[in-house]
Amino acid sequence: MAGPRSTGASQQFVPVKEIRNGTIVLKDGSYRGVLLCSSVNFELKSADEQRAIIQGFQSFLNTLDFSIQIVVNSRKMDLRPYLSLLEAKESEQKTELLRIQLREYISFIRSFADEANIMTKSFYIVVPYSSSASAAKVSGFLHHKSASEKETVAETSFEEDRAQLEQRLALVTGSLAGTGVRAVPLDTEEAIELLYRSFNPGELENPIRLDS
Repeated sequence: MAGPRSTGASQQFVPVKEIRNGTIVLKDGSYRGVLLCSSVNFELKSADEQRAIIQGFQSFLNTLDFSIQIVVNSRKMDLRPYLSLLEAKESEQKTELLRIQLREYISFIRSFADEANIMTKSFYIVVPYSSSASAAKVSGFLHHKSASEKETVAETSFEEDRAQLEQRLALVTGSLAGTGVRAVPLDTEEAIELLYRSFNPGELENPIRLDS
């Protein structure tokens, strides 16, 4: 049975050090920002619209002078919150007929979800940033510094690098707009959930548990 020791051993293979202000900090000192992107139903577009989307995506790629990662996340849709909402509405119905209809609808949703594998897809773009110059600067400043001074220097370096990462995120967001795709950055909580679900694919139906 897996215990704290096996959990600690598995965490050694996770490259993430921490997540601060929506920024993923890796153990090697580099950073990652994640954009959640809307989808575009390409097949329903006219031929002219499709060509415009393709040209917009080509233009988007040509504006980049750094690498990105496009992630498509598929997982089973969790209908429990929706079913709980329907069950709460049952007692609010004014007639018995409406309550019966609502119960039948809840039963249908449950049986349909059991028989069909209802999936939801989310689209992300991961934007990296790494500053070896900043790392060298921080390393030099930290020599012979007190604990409080080291913390101040490290925080200043993080904010400077985060500003550079946010510029890249803004560039990607603006360039994607030309293809009809809307992109918004994940905040800290959303980034934690994405990483948790990614590293724990067998626990998609369970609530997220964060160590205190």
